[in-house]
This record gives sequence, C-alpha cells and structure tokens, in this order.
Amino acid sequence: MFTGIVQAIGRIVSVRPFVIDAGRLPLRGVKAGDSVCVQGCCLTVTRKRGRRLSFDVSRETLRVTAGLDHRGEVNLEKSLAFGDPLGGHFVTGHVDGVGEVSGYGQGVLKVRAPTALAKYIARKGSVTVDGVSLTVNAVRGATFEVFLIPHTLRMTTLRGLARGAKVNLEVDLLARYAHRRRTSR
Repeated sequence: MFTGIVQAIGRIVSVRPFVIDAGRLPLRGVKAGDSVCVQGCCLTVTRKRGRRLSFDVSRETLRVTAGLDHRGEVNLEKSLAFGDPLGGHFVTGHVDGVGEVSGYGQGVLKVRAPTALAKYIARKGSVTVDGVSLTVNAVRGATFEVFLIPHTLRMTTLRGLARGAKVNLEVDLLARYAHRRRTSR
C-alpha cells in the first residue's frame, strides 16, 4: 500500500534486466521482497546494490503500463509501514489503465482516461497519475483535469509531460468499491 506522495525521482538504467537508480529515495531497511511504487506500478525488489534496485518485470507489466519500457526518470515511493503518515490517498500500485495527456499548461493537466475507468473518476475525488496522488477538479466524459502545484512539479516527473504523453492511472480504491456496491444491488 502506498499514498501517492512521491518520495524521490529515480532513473531507469536498464529495462532487461529492470534496474533503477533510486536517486534520493531513502533506502535504509529496503531489501529483496519489499515493494516499491515505480511510476505508479507496485514492483518487488529482487536485489539492492548500493543505490540501484533490481526488479522482475514481466512482459505483461510492460505491455499494460507506460514509461517502464525505456530509460528515463520515474517517480518512486516506498510502501507504507504501520504508523506512517497518510498524506495522499490509499494507492495499491496496481495500474488500472494508461491515459493520454490531452492538455497541459498553466498548472492544469488534462488526461483522457480509458472509457472503462471514467466511471470511477469524480470531481473532488482522488486519482493517481504516474504514482502521484492528485485531486480531480473537473470531469468531462472520459477526460479529467487536475491542478499541479509548484511543489508537485518540483518533486515529480509530471513536470516533463506534454500533450500526447502516456501516463499510468490508478483510480481511487474507495470509488471502485462504492461503484461495485451500487451496481451489485
């Protein structure tokens, strides 16, 4: 379980095998078997060597996510431990789908979500974009808007997005269960 509050920006240094340089992510206590959220995707550490973390990443994971199939910057967050502050929202690291940036400027990010996910995205609800917990400010069909404050831009890879970019999306866990409960009656 994660919060969507990015702790560091790392860099993919190799895709096969999948290895990241953890940047400034605090690695004290991180060991093989631990979970790390990488660009919104929960991955299991298989090896730690200095500042580098290795993971097993299946072809299927690469197929259904964005940004893990090439070298570059990634958002990182270690998994929650009991007693840790919950500053964002409950994030599982299970990417629900890949969205596309349809607009970006003046602190407003517009993302077109897959149609199947749109029903879970609500104004003033939460959504995770590339592992970053954000509040939805507007929804029009399958497109939603979020505001990106300067701190978020400094601390995440979202600062480098452009129209047409693909992003990993995870809808709010509570919205998913509320929708399921409502439709199963």
